[in-house]
Amino acid sequence: MAGKKAGASTMSTTEYVIEAGKHDMVMTHTFDAPRELVFKAYTDPKLFAQWWGPREYTNRMDKFDVRRGGEWRVVQVDSSGHEHAFRGVHHDVVAPERIVATFEYEGVPGHVLMQTATFEAVGDKTRIVQQAVFQSVADRDGMVASGMKRGSDDSMDRLTELLEKMKAGKA
Repeated sequence: MAGKKAGASTMSTTEYVIEAGKHDMVMTHTFDAPRELVFKAYTDPKLFAQWWGPREYTNRMDKFDVRRGGEWRVVQVDSSGHEHAFRGVHHDVVAPERIVATFEYEGVPGHVLMQTATFEAVGDKTRIVQQAVFQSVADRDGMVASGMKRGSDDSMDRLTELLEKMKAGKA
């Protein structure tokens, strides 16, 4: 399945592989930016806060320790002040190749997934393949039903825009 938000300025689309009855999903996106730059946008808290999540939220970075055993916690805040917090632990970080971390939405505690993001250099571009493994098919399906694809598409659009600014030396 390919996802793209209507009216978005995505340079390329995200491919989603979400197979019925499986505990995981795979998202693949290619950026027109070098791998080191994309990896930096994923690991620098000031940059991460600029692109992660749906456009209508701002991010408050409570914790963002990108090393093995390092914890992260990001709170998304909407225009009315409502907050949605997410947290996890980094289990492996190999710059600029891979990040493995848990992910949990604090609004539905106890439903933790393990996500592996690999950063592949493809010439001057970077392909990110993210595999998210859930504890159950129901957890995976609940995440998809919650609007995860829209949030992911917004994130990839915002990251594309940020990478253009970074390449131009404006971020």
